[in-house]
Amino acid sequence: MTITEQLGALATILAQGSLHTLFQPIVSLSERRILGYEALSRGPSNSALHSPINLFAVARQAGRLSELEIACRDTACRRFSEQKLPGKIFLNVSPESLLEANHPPGMTLKVLKAHGIAPSDVVIELTEQTPTDDFQLLYNALHHYRAMGFSIALDDLGAGYSSLRLWSELRPDYVKIDRHFIDGIHQDALKREFVGSILQIAKASRAQVIAEGIELQEELAVLAEMGVDLVQGYLLCRPQEQPPHDARKLLPKLDPTTQALGDEGSDLSALLIEQVAVQHDVPTAAVLEAFRSQANLNSLAVLDEQQHPCGIVHRHSLSEVLLKPFATDLFARKPISRLMSEDFLAVEMSQSLQQVSRLLTSRARQRMEEDFIITVDGRYLGLGRVIDVLKLITEMKIQQARYANPLTLLPGNVPIQQCLTRVLQQGREAAICYVDVDSFKPFNDIYGYGRGDEVLLCLAQCLNERVDPNRDFVGHIGGDDFMLVLGSADWRKRLTDLLEDFQCQCRRFYRREHLEAGCFVAHNRQGQRQEFALLSLSIGVVHLPAQDRGALDASLLAELASQAKHQAKVVPGYSIHVLDPLTLEQLRNTPLAPGQAPAPGLPGGTVAPA
Repeated sequence: MTITEQLGALATILAQGSLHTLFQPIVSLSERRILGYEALSRGPSNSALHSPINLFAVARQAGRLSELEIACRDTACRRFSEQKLPGKIFLNVSPESLLEANHPPGMTLKVLKAHGIAPSDVVIELTEQTPTDDFQLLYNALHHYRAMGFSIALDDLGAGYSSLRLWSELRPDYVKIDRHFIDGIHQDALKREFVGSILQIAKASRAQVIAEGIELQEELAVLAEMGVDLVQGYLLCRPQEQPPHDARKLLPKLDPTTQALGDEGSDLSALLIEQVAVQHDVPTAAVLEAFRSQANLNSLAVLDEQQHPCGIVHRHSLSEVLLKPFATDLFARKPISRLMSEDFLAVEMSQSLQQVSRLLTSRARQRMEEDFIITVDGRYLGLGRVIDVLKLITEMKIQQARYANPLTLLPGNVPIQQCLTRVLQQGREAAICYVDVDSFKPFNDIYGYGRGDEVLLCLAQCLNERVDPNRDFVGHIGGDDFMLVLGSADWRKRLTDLLEDFQCQCRRFYRREHLEAGCFVAHNRQGQRQEFALLSLSIGVVHLPAQDRGALDASLLAELASQAKHQAKVVPGYSIHVLDPLTLEQLRNTPLAPGQAPAPGLPGGTVAPA
């Protein structure tokens, strides 16, 4: 298609208004509701300009970008209004269109008024496709939008030329993380670090984070575990002309077996307050009377016809409203739905305490005195108090610090034993890996304990980078011995990658002559000088299939992993030894007597040097 033909096709599309709008929901995990919809524009299906990339590129070339965006906005708002979609509409706006001299002021308000949409229900989503140099002019333009009641979102954080500066200058209400950092986040420690940093900055700037481009349940599970509440992507719903209205049908039920092996406590039973809720059509006077008659009542959940939470009423908020002149008489007979807050946190009973803590801390507007809602399969169960979460988390942190290794701060022997016990109780597939550093003692003798500690810290970092925080566990037994429990199906690849990572990272710890020789000379345990190979890892693995564990207990499981590690050390250099599943079957059929350890030389899989 020639440039002339493209320009002609664009002119026809604008003249005939033949644009299409697809909507993709943005879902709140905590409230299990749709926050709003991103409006995505397309050209006619039979046109070469159907793709938004081609459509907007031609408009930019023709100097009609602002005209096209206004047409897209009008189509999106009309379809949004016709379908009575709940929540907010997110409208994509490019900075360059706002800075165009021919950009008509006030057009967005006219469009909204024509379709009966309030500015408070609109989020201007700033998409950065080209460099933006005139920050002051852009700031003035967006300040104008915000003054009219619109919210501001910054799209594709991390993908643009200057997105971090835009965040600092514009202080958006929402920040969308570019899908590059979401893709495979369950397998990439660096991406998790990036998202964690974004969450911290967002909390400080009182912005809400939206993770977009989620396609895998594992990605959603990790993001939920980290405290990301607003999510969007193909896993939940593809963009479509008539999107669903109910978020509960979109959210996949997270598998309870994905709970991190290091987490203690599988539910929130210790936090549950079995408080009666009220229906959304109950008169405000009845709710006010409930607060008057119960001095310790801080909040009441509000339910819809299906007994799903649709709001919450806090004592302090209700008091503030009713203290205004004539407010009590005005609202007494009105349903409580008129005064309830739709901004509430609802968590499933099966979620861990750590997950709830992260969700609470990620909410910019969560107050200490406000309660949150606890549900089972989306139905109301009771309330929980923020202060109780903080108390339990503090107790857990103290307990963890008590048993942590002082060098690496990884969980020590007591948490390791607890983790192994949980693995056996849950009956899920897992690989219990005993990790040992070869030649570590002679390395310490040559290089000193300070450099040895650096090696251990390096290994701890490599271990952490190779685990899925939503499924796995890393512990430090002591010295150069570590325990790795992998609940991920790709545990073999993770171990292979670990060997490669450590081998690469260790190069910086050697002197040049040792690195070139591939060995160093030190005294052995008998006091004789001996040539030792450079540092390497020996890993013994006990692979537990997802079935009954028979006579196994945590102590025997740890001993088996240790024996497998000894088998791995027989092979010089980097090696992995996987215990033969047949051995586990034999142990089930012939249980060991109390205190009896397995015999040395356990049969196992082939010792595999890296």
